[in-house]
Amino acid sequence: MAKYGSLARVGVTALVAAGLASAAWATPAASDPGTHVVGGGRAAQGEFPWMVRLSMGCGGSLYTNQIVLTAAHCVDATGPTTSITATLGTVDLQDPARIQVRSNYVYQAPGYNGYGKDWALIRLATPVSLPTLQIATTAAYNSGTFTVAGWGAAREGGAQQRFLLKAEVPYIDDNACRMSYPSLIPTEEICAGLPQGGIDTCQGDSGGPMFRRDAANAWIQVGIVSWGEGCARPNLPGVYTEVSRFAAEIAAAAASLGNEPAPPLCGPFTNGTDIAVPDLGTANSPVTVSGCTGTASATSQVAVRIVHTYRGDLVIDLIAPDGSAYRLKNSASSDSADNVDTTYPVNLSTEPRSGTWQLRVRDAYSQDIGHIDTWSVTL
Repeated sequence: MAKYGSLARVGVTALVAAGLASAAWATPAASDPGTHVVGGGRAAQGEFPWMVRLSMGCGGSLYTNQIVLTAAHCVDATGPTTSITATLGTVDLQDPARIQVRSNYVYQAPGYNGYGKDWALIRLATPVSLPTLQIATTAAYNSGTFTVAGWGAAREGGAQQRFLLKAEVPYIDDNACRMSYPSLIPTEEICAGLPQGGIDTCQGDSGGPMFRRDAANAWIQVGIVSWGEGCARPNLPGVYTEVSRFAAEIAAAAASLGNEPAPPLCGPFTNGTDIAVPDLGTANSPVTVSGCTGTASATSQVAVRIVHTYRGDLVIDLIAPDGSAYRLKNSASSDSADNVDTTYPVNLSTEPRSGTWQLRVRDAYSQDIGHIDTWSVTL
């Protein structure tokens, strides 16, 4: 069994399992008829609003409105990075209303070397308005039945999931778990699973939370999906980072990340060349941004001046370097005024600043014409 290797557990298997849930880790009796369903299924929208999907194929939980708690083995090292995109606020990864925010910094647990200490923080470029998940600060909740959730594979070796899955797994005491995993670090790791297998975490959920209700009936995170052999195999439970063991370190690291000032705006970058907007046609005006590092701001601005004899004809989009479109103005046949002379605020926090941006202007109705006089983008 390779720890954090090809057999590392990184997802949720929401298979229907047969047998009786048990806190003891032992082979189920041969006489067990297997009629008790203890498996999981899809999570409802809003059920676990602090769940995060990370673009490298891991999960996470929203520790603060700008910091994601995940596993150390999901990230490369401590330092600035804009390469990670967090998807939040949805159970469906293809939901048009999903929130996507890029990272700007990663903090990997000090001393992490592939064994234990499997936690990390990812700071988002901008805060999100979503509930957060409290973490356990004592071992008082390291028992009972836990909930796990994620977008990982629904079977060992299977594909990642579009919809968030959830399941319940019981606590396994350290001595029983060490019978399956002699390399377990009891002071840093906690085990959970069913003796007969069938429900577990699997490929794609590394870094996701294991949680339960606290004394006030609020959700509290007890573990972080870390490792294990295969998915949902009998007598091979999931192994999770014991969050309470590192709660003080996580809090201190999050506080230091929270003190990082937001990067200043960059720009404006302007194109003042007149470009005709043909009747029932489209015009594109490019601006090349260079010398700006990191991601754009949530408070980016696009200043637009278009000379046109019926501005209600116009549909205006900002096109990012990767082709993503941000609608600035819709057409409105009732708006008969001349010209557009407006500064549009736009959240571009998921976009790298550098590259070629374009203002795309489409004339949606016949008869009137005009031209793009000038426009600028401030990132």
